[in-house]
Amino acid sequence: MTAGRFAPSPTGELHVGNLRTAIVAWLFARSTGRQFLLRVEDLDRVRAGAEEAQLAELTAVGLAWDGEVTRQSDRQAHYDDAVTRLRRADHLFECFCTRRDIAEAASAPHVLPGHYPGTCRNLSEAEREAARRV
Repeated sequence: MTAGRFAPSPTGELHVGNLRTAIVAWLFARSTGRQFLLRVEDLDRVRAGAEEAQLAELTAVGLAWDGEVTRQSDRQAHYDDAVTRLRRADHLFECFCTRRDIAEAASAPHVLPGHYPGTCRNLSEAEREAARRV
């Protein structure tokens, strides 16, 4: 049976929108007989004490999760393995686009928001080397 999950990022106080998401995920998991798992996304800049405060706030509103809290940083080997498999399958490439480049490409008519246009996908090694020097 699959599980419901909530994945907060401890960069500050628990945002009301994140609390709402946690409650909805918890309610759905519990109402369908599933586990409710908590995975902390701690790969970004984490503010000291924020994780503990967020977990305490979730507990204070009556949310309980099943099992231990999982942290992304504890699973780095899994991510490294995934990147290695993607690289071996030639599905990985460097992208030199700025966020602005991608946003502007995605603003073209008939393109879904956030769509990556593949700008860097087929660059030659010489073009990649030139882009790295910029």
